[in-house]
Amino acid sequence: MEFRCFKQSRFLGLQTNYLAYKCVVLIIVALIIRAVFLPRFGGNVFPINNRSISFQSNLFLEVPQIIWGLNNQKIAFARACLTARMLNRTLLMPSLSASLFYKQVELLKPIPLDTVFQFEKFNTLCKGFVQLGHRSQLLNATNVIELQKGSGRRWTIEKDLDQLEQFTKHPYDDYETIRIVGKNPFLWHDHWPVKDYARVFECLVLVEEISRDADKVVSRIRDMGLKETGGIKVVPYIAVHMRIERDWMIHCKNLEQRLNIREICSSKEEIMQRVGNIMGLKTPIVVYLAVADDLVEDSSVLSGWKEGMVPYEKKKLGVFDIYKKHPYLIQSAIDYEVCLRSDVFIGNTFSTFSSLVVLERTQKMIGRWPSYAYNLEGESNGPRPWAANMSDVSLQAISYGSNRI
Repeated sequence: MEFRCFKQSRFLGLQTNYLAYKCVVLIIVALIIRAVFLPRFGGNVFPINNRSISFQSNLFLEVPQIIWGLNNQKIAFARACLTARMLNRTLLMPSLSASLFYKQVELLKPIPLDTVFQFEKFNTLCKGFVQLGHRSQLLNATNVIELQKGSGRRWTIEKDLDQLEQFTKHPYDDYETIRIVGKNPFLWHDHWPVKDYARVFECLVLVEEISRDADKVVSRIRDMGLKETGGIKVVPYIAVHMRIERDWMIHCKNLEQRLNIREICSSKEEIMQRVGNIMGLKTPIVVYLAVADDLVEDSSVLSGWKEGMVPYEKKKLGVFDIYKKHPYLIQSAIDYEVCLRSDVFIGNTFSTFSSLVVLERTQKMIGRWPSYAYNLEGESNGPRPWAANMSDVSLQAISYGSNRI
């Protein structure tokens, strides 16, 4: 009987040891898989994004001059910031471009970022997430290594991420400055989710002079609304980012052909009709038209609106001089603020300007200030309600447009 019990105990012991051995092996395999694959999980999201980091104040990242339109430049700047975050470096304050030349890069007029956005305010609001620095902080301006960005179809998002990860290690981390050379940061591969970009955008606060000019424009719009009611009450205003200028129509027609979709271009008449069909709008209401300068002289954009909708563009509003004293970039920044603060915003989902306005309105949870897309049909032939997808894993839809909202 004792021998039988001993055999049973021995058997159970062996079985227990075998199970424990299997558990240990499985845990080791799981750790190996996690170490190898987790950094790539999600395709393009670098794993440090959700935590605060302490930047090495003596290590910097330098990027090329940032170019193109205002909102392309904001995206490029945010991408440069997130690249610096990944490398655990301070981003040297880059130059923006005051003028707009898509092909003649040599004609671009550089403008320091802190002439448009507040430098110290940025670092205060983004503390622990990203950080800006001045060139005066460099101890040795020659202690630089260049990082050449790859290009072409063979330069995949995986290769780009591998290159960045290599530059976080020895010997590259011994250099005071990593200088990225090559293409504009807007064209770099995207490794970060929408919420990280939104976090950077949130820290961009206009300098006082530009903010005051935006205040003047908004105040003038409110005054026009008050005038419509005989001074009895302030009425809300809607802002329409009206893309019907010639170069846009050529671009969007080409884009429709390339993507084989028919919901990018909108005629002036379609925009007016859809805006007029927004459910629940009370009239009278002021309609601010954010249009290109060549349309300011086109009086036809002011006629054909639904009764009770009172349209204004910057010239009719009497604020044209406020805009014209500034270069193109700052004019766009003022219009962006006017659209952002509107009670209702209507734009085009394939416009970076419109998309970033909607992203910021969504981020701030401006539920009482709805946004719409006039290039997409919604209820009662009105524009489709529009909110940014804050859980998207990249900025692709905002950077290049989408009809999936």
